[in-house]
Amino acid sequence: MIEEPPQPEPTTPTSRRRAGLGCLLELVETLALTLVIFFVVQNFVAQPFQVKGDSMEHSFEPDDYVLVDKLSPHWDPYSRGDVVVLQPPAEWAAEKTPFIKRVIGVGGDTIEVKDGKVYVNGTALDEPYLFADADGTRQATMSDEPQWVVPANDIFVMGDHRQQSADSRLFGPIPVASVLGRAVIRYWPLAAFGTIQTPSYAGIPAR
Repeated sequence: MIEEPPQPEPTTPTSRRRAGLGCLLELVETLALTLVIFFVVQNFVAQPFQVKGDSMEHSFEPDDYVLVDKLSPHWDPYSRGDVVVLQPPAEWAAEKTPFIKRVIGVGGDTIEVKDGKVYVNGTALDEPYLFADADGTRQATMSDEPQWVVPANDIFVMGDHRQQSADSRLFGPIPVASVLGRAVIRYWPLAAFGTIQTPSYAGIPAR
């Protein structure tokens, strides 16, 4: 006796609706998971940032894009020379746009501006990243206030284009809590793609 192979169950409108609902549910779950991952990464791990203005020329040009590391500062505190993205003080936040600046001093440092140079704890900084004029001359650093002592849990920041930068020379040291993160990679334009290096300052211990 030859047995006939089992016949597939007939497809009904109800079964088709169930299959469609199953696919829709999977799509919604995937989308929700993607949004959760994006939220976690954006708020706690890393965030893209578009450079606005010219306060960091020529280290960073307007419309450059950098990746901001939000995670590592929890165990690796900000150091002199780091490039950071921060929320400016309220009186400087009219456009609600974060600032990008360079860390010049950390808690406990004494910062002085004199003779066109920046001194940290009495030692003049060698700052090869400063904006240079057409003839290659680096611009001098000027300030109406000559000296600051950086409180604990604060940092002192300046832009690399000192004549075009609203920074700690005007609003003083800022709380570390106002810093969004450390800029670690420039990814646009592609021609400038690369990691962002932190300079070392001779004669001043790293912090």
